[in-house]
Amino acid sequence: MSAADYLNNLFGLTGQVAVVVGGTGVLGGALARGLARAGATVVVAGRGAERGAACVREIEAAGGNAAFVSVDVTQRDSIAALLATSLEEFGRVDILINGAGVNSASTYFEATDDEWDRVFDSNLKAVHWGCQIFGKHLAAQPAGGSILNIASITANLPLSKVFAYSASKAAVVSLTLNVARELAPLGVRVNALCPGFFPAEQNRKILDAERTAKIMAQTPMARFGDPDELVGAALLLVSRAAGSFITGAAYYVDGGFTAMRL
Repeated sequence: MSAADYLNNLFGLTGQVAVVVGGTGVLGGALARGLARAGATVVVAGRGAERGAACVREIEAAGGNAAFVSVDVTQRDSIAALLATSLEEFGRVDILINGAGVNSASTYFEATDDEWDRVFDSNLKAVHWGCQIFGKHLAAQPAGGSILNIASITANLPLSKVFAYSASKAAVVSLTLNVARELAPLGVRVNALCPGFFPAEQNRKILDAERTAKIMAQTPMARFGDPDELVGAALLLVSRAAGSFITGAAYYVDGGFTAMRL
């Protein structure tokens, strides 16, 4: 067996269908393109039709297969419709990535109930609905499947200025561990990917010069992450061979940020 064949057997996703919720975002788009390059047919799911179509075009231009499906993760029925549409379009679903999310940069005393509800609806309740709706489907099929929830380094180290976001991501990791335990006997693996600082739409407002300098001072690799640097970890966690005994894991990709102590 050649090295290429060996690696493809470990990490390849040929014949599988992956639904990437939040695939219209910066990080979700990188994951969608990466899974497609590994052989998966990808459903790019989100609210931005123009960005979703652009991601699909990129995947198809690289020789992959993809489709955009609109979803509003704050509505349970919309997530259920996403599963139904994916099955109608491609006949199967093997992988779900719960990658939608929003942020709020208010100070603690200024944070409103509406802000907290908006963050928790998108970052936690939507993940719960995705795990529940897709997990039930995956558990019913002979090959099982894999769910990857996108959490954050803030699940382990709460950050200033993003109180609701930090709390929601800590809850995502807790939910991931619970659902992993629940679904393991049913052949479904559930893990969390915890990115460090990857500049994206939801955090640009808080990445001013002063905060960026503090982040770099506590990041041993002294730089921001590139979205494509999440793909390898994602492939490990969703692939049937390489990740076959990995469930209930919270995997950090953060340039050493969570390992750093002053």
